[in-house]
Amino acid sequence: MKTIAFIPVRGGSKSIPLKNIKPFCGKPLVCWNIEALEACPQVDEIVVATDSDEIWDTVESCHYIKTVLYRRSAENACDTASTESVMLEYIKNAHLAEDNIFILVQATSPLTETKHFSEALQMYAQGMFDSIITCVRNYRFFWNEDGTSKNYDYMNRPRRQNFRGMLMENGAFYINKVKNILTNGNRLGGRIGIYEMPEYTATEIDEPDDWMILENLMRKHVLSKQIGSTKKVKLFLCDVDGTLTDGGMYYTENGDELKKFNTRDGMGFQLLREAGIKTGIITSENTKIVEDRAKKLKVDFLYQGKRDGGKLYVANKICKQLGITLDDVAYIGDDVNCVELLEAVGVKACPADACDRVKQLPSMNVMTLHGGSGCVREFINQILQ
Repeated sequence: MKTIAFIPVRGGSKSIPLKNIKPFCGKPLVCWNIEALEACPQVDEIVVATDSDEIWDTVESCHYIKTVLYRRSAENACDTASTESVMLEYIKNAHLAEDNIFILVQATSPLTETKHFSEALQMYAQGMFDSIITCVRNYRFFWNEDGTSKNYDYMNRPRRQNFRGMLMENGAFYINKVKNILTNGNRLGGRIGIYEMPEYTATEIDEPDDWMILENLMRKHVLSKQIGSTKKVKLFLCDVDGTLTDGGMYYTENGDELKKFNTRDGMGFQLLREAGIKTGIITSENTKIVEDRAKKLKVDFLYQGKRDGGKLYVANKICKQLGITLDDVAYIGDDVNCVELLEAVGVKACPADACDRVKQLPSMNVMTLHGGSGCVREFINQILQ
């Protein structure tokens, strides 16, 4: 039995053209749900179903581990097509086993986090429900058109703390078995369980105003936990090979070694400096190239030739010098020799093409860009938001 997450995204959005790949808080909208699912241990495969070449290329370029792409038919990508129609199309074409767990995930709910998927799947695994829907608790008072109150007694208006409110479908995701979906032709069926999500996840992106509201909510409720703020991050440390560079080893005919850096990463270091955040480079290699690059970037600290535990030792040494703790440090690295330091710092990140062990570290922020392609700048932008 497999657990498959299914994200239908089409290119024909009218209110916000190509909204599913429009940058939302620094990354394409659809990537927020993909990355939350990539980090969810209970999810085996993520399927992004699209009719758009632009969406296809954007997702494919991120090189996700568990994510595959499916070309949905034009018939099931038009304005009048239902979500159920593309779900059923994929289930039948992929010949999915009937006992597979199928999660329909809406890209228009980017505030859904890994823990929400995990908790809902744990709830489903208990076997009390045939399908699960996500809801938020709404504390508004509702009325019928005939002037009668729907969910409270207006003669005894309750205080919020004494009012249970009403559960409202937020459209984030739905869990069901393939067999039930085929039988009912619907994302839900049988005994339906409700997974209650935080109130701030109530809004789905449909109109431009929703976009602005949700970006602010994302920064407050999600990014603040993942990245922290400039008040918290007092020292930014970075690896070199595979992070500031693409990890390639280039040689001239004379045997001289070359490395390719990204100018946008360089501007990121300048932005950190202007924000009053100290910067440093800690790398396992020892080359004149890195020394010259560090001078160009005007980093405050450069330590070369530091392998494995040596990186953590150096970071502790710098923290002691600055009078801060490792919790005040942000670090981005890509390989196993970065793991010990990544586990210790307050804010951690890695390139999209980092090794699996690094990507799977708790609270890891996996960038959408690869090493040497601007991933360091992407991380810096998130810190400074």
